[in-house]
Amino acid sequence: MYSPLFVTLMGIGTVFFGLICIIVLTTVMGSVLKSKSKPAPAAAPVAAAPAAPAVNTAKEQEILAAVIAAVTEDLGPSASHMQITSINKI
Repeated sequence: MYSPLFVTLMGIGTVFFGLICIIVLTTVMGSVLKSKSKPAPAAAPVAAAPAAPAVNTAKEQEILAAVIAAVTEDLGPSASHMQITSINKI
């Protein structure tokens, strides 16, 4: 029969071998997919939208700031080119 130390070392070795295989496979797949992907064409400049209407009260300013923060968080870096022109209550 096998000793407990041998079984433990074989188990740990198997796990590390599997992890190394996963790392190698993901690295190879990533490099293959990077080489196949073509860069996206530059987006045409968008005409500037009219400015948002003036916000009158401090409460409206807080709501507008919260909406802008939520949209920016959801869209990520692409939100830097966005301009909110109106907010409608649903």
